[in-house]
Amino acid sequence: MDEPTRREDSEAWQLEETSPTQDVAWAPSEASRSTAGSWWRGPVQAVRALIETVIPALVIAIAINLFLAQATQVLGQSMEPNLHTSQRLVVEKVSYHFHGPRRGDIVVIDLPEAGPELLIKRVVGLPGDTISSQRGQVFINGEPLDEPYISSPGGRDIPEQVVPPLHVFVMGDNRQFSNDSRNFGTVPIDNIVGRAWFSYWPPDLLGLVD
Repeated sequence: MDEPTRREDSEAWQLEETSPTQDVAWAPSEASRSTAGSWWRGPVQAVRALIETVIPALVIAIAINLFLAQATQVLGQSMEPNLHTSQRLVVEKVSYHFHGPRRGDIVVIDLPEAGPELLIKRVVGLPGDTISSQRGQVFINGEPLDEPYISSPGGRDIPEQVVPPLHVFVMGDNRQFSNDSRNFGTVPIDNIVGRAWFSYWPPDLLGLVD
Protein backbone atom coordinates (compact mmCIF):
# COMPACT_ATOMS: atom_id res chain seq x y z
CA MET A 1 0.00 0.00 0.00
CA ASP A 2 2.82 2.41 0.73
CA GLU A 3 4.69 1.83 -2.52
CA PRO A 4 2.01 3.19 -4.91
CA THR A 5 1.71 6.26 -2.74
CA ARG A 6 5.42 6.97 -3.05
CA ARG A 7 5.16 6.48 -6.85
CA GLU A 8 2.30 8.98 -7.10
CA ASP A 9 4.20 11.48 -4.98
CA SER A 10 7.21 11.10 -7.24
CA GLU A 11 5.13 11.66 -10.39
CA ALA A 12 3.49 14.71 -8.84
CA TRP A 13 6.88 16.16 -7.97
CA GLN A 14 8.10 15.61 -11.54
CA LEU A 15 5.01 17.27 -13.00
CA GLU A 16 5.45 20.28 -10.76
CA GLU A 17 9.11 20.57 -11.64
CA THR A 18 8.44 20.55 -15.39
CA SER A 19 5.28 22.68 -15.31
CA PRO A 20 5.25 25.25 -18.19
CA THR A 21 4.35 27.94 -15.69
CA GLN A 22 7.99 28.00 -14.62
CA ASP A 23 9.02 29.17 -18.14
CA VAL A 24 6.31 31.87 -18.46
CA ALA A 25 7.58 33.62 -15.39
CA TRP A 26 10.98 34.27 -17.02
CA ALA A 27 10.36 34.66 -20.78
CA PRO A 28 8.32 37.74 -22.01
CA SER A 29 5.74 37.09 -24.71
CA GLU A 30 6.22 38.13 -28.36
CA ALA A 31 3.48 40.75 -27.97
CA SER A 32 5.16 42.38 -24.99
CA ARG A 33 8.49 42.51 -26.82
CA SER A 34 6.78 44.13 -29.83
CA THR A 35 5.10 46.75 -27.64
CA ALA A 36 8.31 47.55 -25.79
CA GLY A 37 10.25 48.06 -29.02
CA SER A 38 7.68 50.12 -30.95
CA TRP A 39 7.57 53.31 -28.88
CA TRP A 40 10.37 54.91 -30.89
CA ARG A 41 9.09 53.90 -34.34
CA GLY A 42 6.45 56.66 -34.53
CA PRO A 43 8.87 59.61 -34.18
CA VAL A 44 11.38 57.97 -36.52
CA GLN A 45 8.73 57.47 -39.20
CA ALA A 46 7.56 61.08 -38.81
CA VAL A 47 11.12 62.38 -39.27
CA ARG A 48 11.59 60.14 -42.27
CA ALA A 49 8.38 61.42 -43.86
CA LEU A 50 9.58 65.00 -43.25
CA ILE A 51 12.90 64.30 -44.93
CA GLU A 52 11.32 62.51 -47.89
CA THR A 53 8.49 64.95 -48.67
CA VAL A 54 8.61 68.34 -46.98
CA ILE A 55 12.29 69.13 -47.38
CA PRO A 56 12.49 68.28 -51.12
CA ALA A 57 9.34 70.33 -51.72
CA LEU A 58 10.93 73.26 -49.88
CA VAL A 59 14.15 72.97 -51.89
CA ILE A 60 12.17 72.91 -55.15
CA ALA A 61 10.16 75.97 -54.11
CA ILE A 62 13.32 77.90 -53.24
CA ALA A 63 14.96 76.90 -56.53
CA ILE A 64 11.90 78.04 -58.51
CA ASN A 65 11.83 81.36 -56.66
CA LEU A 66 15.55 81.97 -57.21
CA PHE A 67 15.96 80.84 -60.81
CA LEU A 68 12.61 80.44 -62.59
CA ALA A 69 9.81 82.66 -61.31
CA GLN A 70 8.45 84.53 -58.32
CA ALA A 71 5.28 86.29 -57.31
CA THR A 72 5.11 90.04 -56.82
CA GLN A 73 2.53 92.72 -56.11
CA VAL A 74 1.97 96.00 -57.92
CA LEU A 75 2.21 98.96 -55.54
CA GLY A 76 1.03 102.38 -56.63
CA GLN A 77 -0.50 103.78 -59.81
CA SER A 78 2.57 104.29 -61.99
CA MET A 79 1.54 101.54 -64.44
CA GLU A 80 -2.10 102.57 -64.84
CA PRO A 81 -4.19 101.86 -66.87
CA ASN A 82 -2.51 98.51 -67.63
CA LEU A 83 -1.56 97.36 -64.12
CA HIS A 84 -3.31 98.35 -60.92
CA THR A 85 -2.23 98.68 -57.32
CA SER A 86 -2.50 95.41 -55.34
CA GLN A 87 -2.60 93.39 -58.57
CA ARG A 88 -0.51 90.22 -58.19
CA LEU A 89 1.80 88.96 -60.91
CA VAL A 90 4.14 86.10 -61.72
CA VAL A 91 7.59 87.32 -62.75
CA GLU A 92 9.53 84.92 -64.98
CA LYS A 93 13.32 84.90 -64.75
CA VAL A 94 14.27 82.56 -67.57
CA SER A 95 14.03 84.51 -70.83
CA TYR A 96 16.69 87.12 -70.01
CA HIS A 97 19.26 84.33 -69.71
CA PHE A 98 18.84 83.86 -73.47
CA HIS A 99 18.32 87.44 -74.67
CA GLY A 100 18.35 90.94 -73.29
CA PRO A 101 15.29 93.00 -72.33
CA ARG A 102 13.20 94.13 -75.28
CA ARG A 103 11.51 97.43 -75.86
CA GLY A 104 8.01 97.34 -74.41
CA ASP A 105 8.74 94.62 -71.84
CA ILE A 106 7.27 95.21 -68.39
CA VAL A 107 10.04 94.42 -65.93
CA VAL A 108 10.49 94.20 -62.18
CA ILE A 109 13.54 96.08 -60.91
CA ASP A 110 15.50 95.83 -57.68
CA LEU A 111 17.07 99.27 -57.37
CA PRO A 112 18.11 100.06 -53.77
CA GLU A 113 18.88 103.71 -54.53
CA ALA A 114 15.27 104.20 -55.65
CA GLY A 115 13.82 102.73 -52.44
CA PRO A 116 13.39 99.42 -50.62
CA GLU A 117 10.47 98.19 -52.73
CA LEU A 118 10.72 96.40 -56.05
CA LEU A 119 9.70 98.64 -58.96
CA ILE A 120 7.66 97.62 -61.97
CA LYS A 121 8.22 99.65 -65.16
CA ARG A 122 8.25 99.38 -68.93
CA VAL A 123 11.45 99.22 -70.97
CA VAL A 124 11.52 102.21 -73.33
CA GLY A 125 15.20 102.71 -74.21
CA LEU A 126 17.73 99.95 -74.98
CA PRO A 127 21.55 100.05 -74.74
CA GLY A 128 22.97 102.45 -77.33
CA ASP A 129 19.64 104.23 -77.99
CA THR A 130 19.51 108.00 -78.12
CA ILE A 131 16.36 108.86 -76.18
CA SER A 132 14.50 112.11 -75.58
CA SER A 133 10.95 113.35 -75.16
CA GLN A 134 9.06 116.57 -75.87
CA ARG A 135 5.54 117.36 -74.68
CA GLY A 136 4.96 113.71 -73.78
CA GLN A 137 6.20 112.25 -77.07
CA VAL A 138 9.20 109.91 -76.68
CA PHE A 139 11.80 109.85 -79.43
CA ILE A 140 14.23 106.97 -80.03
CA ASN A 141 17.16 107.79 -82.30
CA GLY A 142 15.23 110.81 -83.53
CA GLU A 143 12.08 108.86 -84.42
CA PRO A 144 8.78 109.14 -82.49
CA LEU A 145 8.07 105.99 -80.48
CA ASP A 146 4.67 104.39 -80.93
CA GLU A 147 3.30 103.61 -77.46
CA PRO A 148 -0.26 102.26 -77.73
CA TYR A 149 -0.22 101.23 -74.05
CA ILE A 150 -0.31 104.87 -72.86
CA SER A 151 -3.68 106.54 -72.36
CA SER A 152 -2.47 109.97 -71.22
CA PRO A 153 1.05 111.05 -72.31
CA GLY A 154 2.66 113.67 -70.15
CA GLY A 155 5.20 114.26 -67.46
CA ARG A 156 8.40 116.16 -67.73
CA ASP A 157 10.52 116.04 -70.86
CA ILE A 158 13.59 113.86 -71.22
CA PRO A 159 16.73 115.70 -72.30
CA GLU A 160 18.48 113.90 -75.14
CA GLN A 161 20.83 111.23 -73.85
CA VAL A 162 22.40 107.92 -74.87
CA VAL A 163 21.53 104.78 -72.92
CA PRO A 164 24.84 103.23 -71.72
CA PRO A 165 25.84 99.65 -72.53
CA LEU A 166 24.16 97.00 -70.35
CA HIS A 167 21.55 99.54 -69.18
CA VAL A 168 17.93 100.28 -70.07
CA PHE A 169 15.74 103.36 -69.78
CA VAL A 170 12.46 102.53 -68.03
CA MET A 171 9.24 104.50 -67.56
CA GLY A 172 5.84 103.96 -66.03
CA ASP A 173 2.80 103.88 -68.30
CA ASN A 174 1.17 106.56 -66.16
CA ARG A 175 3.75 109.13 -67.18
CA GLN A 176 2.54 111.95 -64.96
CA PHE A 177 2.68 109.83 -61.79
CA SER A 178 5.72 107.61 -62.18
CA ASN A 179 9.09 107.49 -60.47
CA ASP A 180 11.29 106.12 -63.26
CA SER A 181 14.48 106.70 -65.26
CA ARG A 182 13.58 110.37 -65.62
CA ASN A 183 14.31 110.58 -61.89
CA PHE A 184 16.87 107.90 -61.04
CA GLY A 185 18.55 107.44 -64.42
CA THR A 186 19.11 104.35 -66.51
CA VAL A 187 18.94 100.92 -64.89
CA PRO A 188 21.69 98.26 -65.08
CA ILE A 189 20.33 95.11 -66.67
CA ASP A 190 21.75 93.15 -63.72
CA ASN A 191 19.19 94.94 -61.51
CA ILE A 192 16.26 93.50 -63.45
CA VAL A 193 14.66 90.69 -61.45
CA GLY A 194 12.60 89.42 -64.38
CA ARG A 195 9.78 90.08 -66.80
CA ALA A 196 6.18 90.47 -65.63
CA TRP A 197 4.52 87.51 -67.30
CA PHE A 198 1.17 86.53 -65.81
CA SER A 199 -1.50 88.22 -63.68
CA TYR A 200 -3.24 85.85 -61.26
CA TRP A 201 -5.08 88.20 -58.88
CA PRO A 202 -7.71 89.57 -58.85
CA PRO A 203 -9.50 86.88 -60.89
CA ASP A 204 -11.05 89.35 -63.34
CA LEU A 205 -7.52 90.37 -64.42
CA LEU A 206 -6.31 86.79 -64.92
CA GLY A 207 -4.12 86.50 -67.99
CA LEU A 208 -0.82 87.33 -69.66
CA VAL A 209 0.80 90.70 -69.01
CA ASP A 210 1.61 92.85 -72.03
